[in-house]
Amino acid sequence: MKINTYLTVAIHTILCIAYFEKDYKVTSDFIAGSTGMNPVIIRKILRKLQTAGMVETKAGVGGSTLSKKAEEITLLDIYKTVSEKKEGERTVFNFHANPNPKCPVGSKIHAVLEEPFNGAQKALEEELKKTTIMDLMKGLWKNETVQ
Repeated sequence: MKINTYLTVAIHTILCIAYFEKDYKVTSDFIAGSTGMNPVIIRKILRKLQTAGMVETKAGVGGSTLSKKAEEITLLDIYKTVSEKKEGERTVFNFHANPNPKCPVGSKIHAVLEEPFNGAQKALEEELKKTTIMDLMKGLWKNETVQ
């Protein structure tokens, strides 16, 4: 499931920018060093985040900065930005394409799963809406003082 990786890498990317932007040029190579991901993937994610108005990236080695305050960016915002879904499709649970219409299970599988899948998607989005980048930053700072 691609969304899981993209979501966590996008969150990690924004956290790197928020954490380091005052002291370093936060480039895709810099972020790649923290995430362990290829800089090409980081640039793809940065483009999505920039299009969504969360980050600003200067060409070349200019680096990235937040375009919004950390307390204004929720995990739901990031989730919606990096989820690659088609219209009417869920990002977490989707139906397999060709169940057998002649089978008593296959002919009804989409109908019986529609409600619980919609509920699960809604619950996920409600939970992600509760957490901001600032909340996560506070967690990072808290863990620094504990070590």
